[in-house]
Amino acid sequence: QVQLVESGGGLVQPGGSLRLSCAASGRTFGIRSMGWSRQAPGKEREFVASMRNAGTSYYADSVKGRFTFSRDNAKNTAYLQMNSLEPEDTAVYYCTADVDGVRSWGQGTQVTVSS
Repeated sequence: QVQLVESGGGLVQPGGSLRLSCAASGRTFGIRSMGWSRQAPGKEREFVASMRNAGTSYYADSVKGRFTFSRDNAKNTAYLQMNSLEPEDTAVYYCTADVDGVRSWGQGTQVTVSS
């Protein structure tokens, strides 16, 4: 099992930036990929970004060019740099980690984009 703890959420104005962090603990040596998903009020959870251990990253079309996913494997930490934030980015953001085909989820961190 892998435990994930997100941080860095908050309230930001449109056009602003935030950086989310995800600290992994437990069976981290088994992690094959990590990612971020989000769920806005009244909507289904959706994919945001992911990265395999080889380093290739993937992004949802809605965040391409604005969000950047990175990992510090030495610290077992993943980051999501979010720039040019829009009100539509308001959601609870969840960190994920895949180990042996099983996905673990963090508790989520709230991001609110509003003036």
